[in-house]
Amino acid sequence: MVASGVAIAAQRLRVPYTVALVVAGLLLGSLHLFEPPHLTRELMFSLILPGLLFEAAFHIEFRDFSRESVPILLLAVPGVALAIALTAGILVGVAGALAPDNPIGWRHALVFGALIAATDPIAVIALFRSVGAPRRLALLLESESLLNDGTAIVFFTLALGLLQGGDWSARAVSVDFVTVVGAGIVVGGVVGIAVSQVIRSVDDAMIEITLTTLAAYGSFVLAEQLHYSGVIATVTAGMLCGNYGARTGMSPSTRVSAETFWEFVAFALNSIVFLLIGFEVKLDALLAAWPAILLAYVVVTLGRAGVIFAGTGLLHLLRQPLPHRWSAVLTWGGLRGALSMVLALSLDRDMPGRDLIVIMTFGVVVLSILVQGLTMSPLLRWLGLVERRELRGPYELASGRLQHTVAALQEIEQMERSFQAPQSLLASLRAEYQQRIDELVGEVEALRAKGEDVSADEAERLRRRLLLVEKDRLLELHRTGVLGRGPYERLLADLDARLLRMESGRSDAAKGASAENASTPTDGA
Repeated sequence: MVASGVAIAAQRLRVPYTVALVVAGLLLGSLHLFEPPHLTRELMFSLILPGLLFEAAFHIEFRDFSRESVPILLLAVPGVALAIALTAGILVGVAGALAPDNPIGWRHALVFGALIAATDPIAVIALFRSVGAPRRLALLLESESLLNDGTAIVFFTLALGLLQGGDWSARAVSVDFVTVVGAGIVVGGVVGIAVSQVIRSVDDAMIEITLTTLAAYGSFVLAEQLHYSGVIATVTAGMLCGNYGARTGMSPSTRVSAETFWEFVAFALNSIVFLLIGFEVKLDALLAAWPAILLAYVVVTLGRAGVIFAGTGLLHLLRQPLPHRWSAVLTWGGLRGALSMVLALSLDRDMPGRDLIVIMTFGVVVLSILVQGLTMSPLLRWLGLVERRELRGPYELASGRLQHTVAALQEIEQMERSFQAPQSLLASLRAEYQQRIDELVGEVEALRAKGEDVSADEAERLRRRLLLVEKDRLLELHRTGVLGRGPYERLLADLDARLLRMESGRSDAAKGASAENASTPTDGA
């Protein structure tokens, strides 16, 4: 009831839904109207986390993920390790300077850095979709979050062992990390492929949706029971079920039903978890510890910024460039969420320094959701990455209707050629669909004429699509030996530069042509 009411109010007030849920939880929790369920590790790991991870992974296409795999993996694995180190280092240094009588030790700082490293950009992704932010930027933020959850949990376990007096060495940590993550991929791959094969052999929507549920929770439970990464296993299973099982084994109607089911699951679980964040936090405790919380928030934000800007620079060297303005968005979009709180609450109650770590974690989570969640939209507009596009919704509706109507007309023409139905009936249907197409073409053209932003969006999308086609063809020419390494690298650098200019918000029409003329090899390659 609370989630539904907050969703309606947030929509009318035009505020991020998840931010409104946290505020509602804080207010209801302070009023003590009822005793809410507590946000425990068991609840998070047995119910909430597998469903959220699977739903997000289910909708990520292999093609998009593989194309952006270098920046995603860079931010999600070494990026998380660097963020933990930076956060711990800054925290130890600043806390020691401000409070020399009560310094924070390295081991406690590493534990805090590991549990706060996992990002939860749900509010930001929803905002991206509503305002029309670059699709690649949303993919990077969401995919990185999916993977860094697993990375952060593994590093948290290792840091906790170090705090409890365990032996530490770079080689041992690396071997443990590779084992836990690699085995998680294997477990998720086995479950995902097995479920996808079963889905291909049945034709019942309820059974197929149930099988995807088994893949989501079964892969997580199996990996955790084997002491591997359940997060990585579920993400792997979700991508396999979405890209293989759903596409090759599900009928169109079943796939629509499955996607609708998982969208509702994600909505329900997100509603629960963000409400529970608000319920779990005690405002009086946060206010009493505001200096430590503010310090931790600044440290965590600086650590995130250091990782993002260092990663952006490295990606330019690797010829996987990201626009510089995206670095600010990726930094500010690294909201913290329920996973960090659960990891903090799972610490042993007798552990020295536990209360400080818990209160800093809760404070950072609340501040990141409220401050960054509410200021992301102004930041996007200030950076020029989105504009107000009143015609976007009507144009996309009309364009979508036109595309699926054209598909139906093509099917009618195919049936006419193969004599699958009476020609007179097909002719009547063809005339009916042709008339509908003519009306929709007029509607689409009218909407294009009303707003330059609509035409600009479509032009940018088509240019990006054509540039990616050029890039794929260039790679094929290099692989088959038609292009040598030198000409291939020069042409690839040109295409990357054109993509970067376009994603930075600059026109690619004239600049792309001039760059191509400037960089085209003179040896005829």
